[in-house]
Amino acid sequence: MTHDPLDPAVIVAEVRILEGPNLYFSKPAVKVTLALPGYLDADEPAMNDLARRIGLRGSRAGAAGSEQRQRFLTRVVERAVRRLATSSGTSRLGVRCRPGSTPEEVVAAYVWRRRGRARALGHALGPLLAGWLEGNDVTVEQSHEITRADPGERPTVITPSVPVASVTGTNGKTTTTRLLGHIGMTAGLRTAWSSTDGVVVQGRMVEPGDYSGPAGSRAVLSSPGVQLGILETARGGLLLKGMGVAANDVSVVTNVSADHLGLQGIDTVDQLAEVKAVITKVTKSSGWAVLNGEDPRVWAMRLGTRAKPWVFTLRSDAPAVRESLAAGGRAITILDGDITVLAPGREPDRLVSILDVPVTLAGLSQHNLANALAAAAAALGLGLPRDAVVEGLKTFAPDERLNPGRMNTYTMPAADGGSITVIVDLAHNEAGLEALMDVAHGLRVPGALVHLGLGLAGDRTDDLLESMGEIAGLRADRVVAAHKAHYLRGRSMADLEHHLRVGLARAGVADIESCETELAGLQALVPEATDGDVVCLMCHSERAEVSAWLASQGAVPDTAADIRRKVVAARGEHDAEAAIAELWDLADPRARVRAARQLHAQHPKDARLAYEHASALDAAGDEAEAIPLYQQALDLGLREPQRHRARIQLASSLRVVGKAEESLQLLTELAHERPHSVAVTAFRALAAADCGRGDEAVADLVDALLHHAGDEDSLSYQRALHAYAEELRHR
Repeated sequence: MTHDPLDPAVIVAEVRILEGPNLYFSKPAVKVTLALPGYLDADEPAMNDLARRIGLRGSRAGAAGSEQRQRFLTRVVERAVRRLATSSGTSRLGVRCRPGSTPEEVVAAYVWRRRGRARALGHALGPLLAGWLEGNDVTVEQSHEITRADPGERPTVITPSVPVASVTGTNGKTTTTRLLGHIGMTAGLRTAWSSTDGVVVQGRMVEPGDYSGPAGSRAVLSSPGVQLGILETARGGLLLKGMGVAANDVSVVTNVSADHLGLQGIDTVDQLAEVKAVITKVTKSSGWAVLNGEDPRVWAMRLGTRAKPWVFTLRSDAPAVRESLAAGGRAITILDGDITVLAPGREPDRLVSILDVPVTLAGLSQHNLANALAAAAAALGLGLPRDAVVEGLKTFAPDERLNPGRMNTYTMPAADGGSITVIVDLAHNEAGLEALMDVAHGLRVPGALVHLGLGLAGDRTDDLLESMGEIAGLRADRVVAAHKAHYLRGRSMADLEHHLRVGLARAGVADIESCETELAGLQALVPEATDGDVVCLMCHSERAEVSAWLASQGAVPDTAADIRRKVVAARGEHDAEAAIAELWDLADPRARVRAARQLHAQHPKDARLAYEHASALDAAGDEAEAIPLYQQALDLGLREPQRHRARIQLASSLRVVGKAEESLQLLTELAHERPHSVAVTAFRALAAADCGRGDEAVADLVDALLHHAGDEDSLSYQRALHAYAEELRHR
């Protein structure tokens, strides 16, 4: 490997001021990114000689272009930083160097006290390293440049005077921030929070935009009268500017997964976890680090913080629970369906049933259940009253007012006269899409379809885009591309969609419709959805437009009761399942009819209750009165499995009241739909006999008997008996 002499041997690619705690130090620092192609390509003997000249005794440079050479370069750069600092009058300086994203790249970081001189030191590294490579030492000259520079201002990182919680993670940080802010207001505190949506004070947006960095921290903590600050802290802010506060009382890390990799020197999930861990390193020793016990990278962060661990996990038997309690920390988990706090030597403290926490979608959204655990632990760790935490959990709804764009569900009229569920969610990575699909499948009724508007920002890797396409193809019944034109971030729409299609093809999806906007994607999906279907939209840039269009189409946001009812229906159950069961436990047929009539009267348009009323009458021998109720239940859209049963029972009642031909016609339709149903065959045989078609009835019963029999005689005479049955039909 030979370096082109026409290209610079040393390049100072970036000198970045980090205003607060960061990836390298828990105080303001300067990050300098250097490209050193001349050093990387130089002959090994020349580099070993350089090491001796600058005092790196015992260092072996390694072969040109090797990984050892890159490691050697980090020591060279560190020596250069320290040499410049000492020569310019700084005797003690925290310095850290690490390899960059390419073999020729090295990142150096050092603490700063005056902005101007710190920046000048970073720029001086280039000439100094270039001089060393050429055999010259220009330290004195560069030191003079630093000392002559305007010192500049001192760091202004905020030391909070009110309780502060910092929240980070790949998924769930915005919802956790909003929920924690809601709990704070429920506790009666003047609460402000910042997030990727903006700065919010007492539930009112005062500054829209992405404020997940230091600017958000300043806006929150300078808000008049603020008593509690919640700071969503994103990867970008940590890398580009550092944290906006010197310390926090509680840190929350929701999870770490592959997202935004390949940006700003973060190429692996382990590196991303290192970035997220920054917020835990500045948590006070008297505070709490609220960590996901089911994510090994997150749970390992307890080892790098002074704070006490507070683990959250959906599994009460998770090893992290035992480890946290053994370390004198706490745990929050699900115990027998309740959100429960565990502490060493104490009885479990059951806060609230998950069914009473709307953000969990009746327990259906595992992702939001984890967010609720994290927010509750953080609130208790901040010292908020237990009653306020419980009330906050019970009153935070996943709607467009309290949690816009995160699992917002609506009920919307369907083209076939029924209703569909629409879910609007960010779902910006694999975990988010899996969570969205889990909720969609948990809300669709048996036999219904899931429709998906698939769209992502362009700053995702090719692999991630293809993985998202594969997930969509495997878990949705119908997919359209719903693009985000304002978030292509350097990609073309065609390139982005190409990678989505590669993933879809892996799942067997050959083609999809392409829509240039999120709203257009939703508008393409809705007309094809029928009663009971679920339409999902991955939405980020057009939330307002999507919300307005849904309202114009008669869509209504779901309440907690609506969601619970849908979850029950998706299980093939009914809200009144317990009352229905009690009804059929009654031994007296007339008492059963009275109970069924009373239950039906409370909800006269409920198809299931009409069916149960008809069934009670049927069982009591009142077939004539049962017939119109069976028909009413079917007309009201009775769902499976009761729909099939209602048609059988209707046919049987028609035969009993002397309408054998109608009964036979209906049972013939059912026999075509389910040819191997013994019950349908038996009822049809009875109707056929009543219609004077006894031979046909016997033939059908013989065929059905043989289909389900497996004894030796049946197998031996199967062909002959089928032949005799066929003769009967044609006699």
